[in-house]
Amino acid sequence: MRDYLRWGVLGASNFARKTMAPAIHAADRAELAAVATRDAAKAAPFQSFAPGLRAHASYDDLLADPEIDAVYIPLPNALHVEWSEKAAQAGKAVLCEKPIGMTAGDIDRLIALRDETGVFIAEAWMPAHHPQWARIREILAEGGIGKLHTVAGVFTYPLPAGAANVRNDAALGGGALRDIGVYPIGAARIATGLEPELTWADAIIEKGVDSSTWVQARLGDARFSFYVSMRAGLRQEMVFHGSEGSLVVEAPFNAGSYGEAAIRWRRAGLDEDLIRYPNEQQYKNQVEAVAASVLEGAEYACPLELSRGTQAFIDKVFASL
Repeated sequence: MRDYLRWGVLGASNFARKTMAPAIHAADRAELAAVATRDAAKAAPFQSFAPGLRAHASYDDLLADPEIDAVYIPLPNALHVEWSEKAAQAGKAVLCEKPIGMTAGDIDRLIALRDETGVFIAEAWMPAHHPQWARIREILAEGGIGKLHTVAGVFTYPLPAGAANVRNDAALGGGALRDIGVYPIGAARIATGLEPELTWADAIIEKGVDSSTWVQARLGDARFSFYVSMRAGLRQEMVFHGSEGSLVVEAPFNAGSYGEAAIRWRRAGLDEDLIRYPNEQQYKNQVEAVAASVLEGAEYACPLELSRGTQAFIDKVFASL
C-alpha cells in the first residue's frame, strides 16, 4: 500500500497554480499528478515544476482517473458543494477551498456524505495548520493575558468594483464575507473555543455582493468585532486583549505572502515577547495533514464540523443585513 497521496487539481486558477499546486508538489507524502482544464495551455505552468503531471480536459475525466487519490478544488464558491460531492462519490479525498459551502445546510450535506462513505472531505482553511494559532490557543487557555476582554480582527484587500473577478459575481458566491470573513471568525473560534453570538452587522452591497462588512458579537464574556473588505488597502490583523495583557497577531491569515507570522505578547506593564514564525509553510502543512488523516486516521485540525460553525455564524450575519 502506498504511503503517499496522488493529487489532482480541479481547475487551473491563479491561486492553484501559484500557491496550492506548489505546496502539494513540495509536501511530504504527496505527488502532484494531474490537473483538469479545458485549455491545455493552462496546464503548462503546472508541468513546469511537476513535469510528469497529466492534463485532463474535464473535471469528470480527472475524477475518473484511477491514478488519483485526492483532489484539491479551487473553483468559484458556488461550485464547491457540487464538485466536493462528485469527488467524494468517486472515492477521492477532498480538500476544497473556503467556503466549502454557501450555507451551513450545505456543509451538513457534506458531513452526511463523509460519514456515509468514509471518504475524507475538508475545507482548505490553512490557519488551522499554522503553529502560530496553536500557540495563541495555549496562551489564552493558560491565562497568559488574564480574563479575555476584547477580540478584534480585520482582513482587507483592494479589488476594483468593476473588475472581472468571481469575488464581484453574486451568481458565483462572491463577496467579502464569504471570501475572507471565514478568517477572523474561524480564528476567534479556534483560539478561544467559544462561539460568537451576533449583536450587530452592517455591509455595503454592490450588485448583490457585500464589498465590505462590519460585525459585532459577544464571545463568552468578551466582545468580538471585525471587518472585512474588498475595497480597502491590504491589511490583516487579529488582537486578543485581556485584563492582564494582549496578543497582537501579525500576518494571521496569509502568513508569508502578507508578512512574517508573529505574535506580540504584551503582559501587564510594558514587558513584551515577540514570537516569530519565519519559516512555517502553512499550505504545505495542510497537505501533509490531509495525508496523515487519510493514510493514518490522524485527527484533522479543520474538520467539517469546525467549518460548519463558522458558516452558521456567516449565515446569521447575512440574515441580519
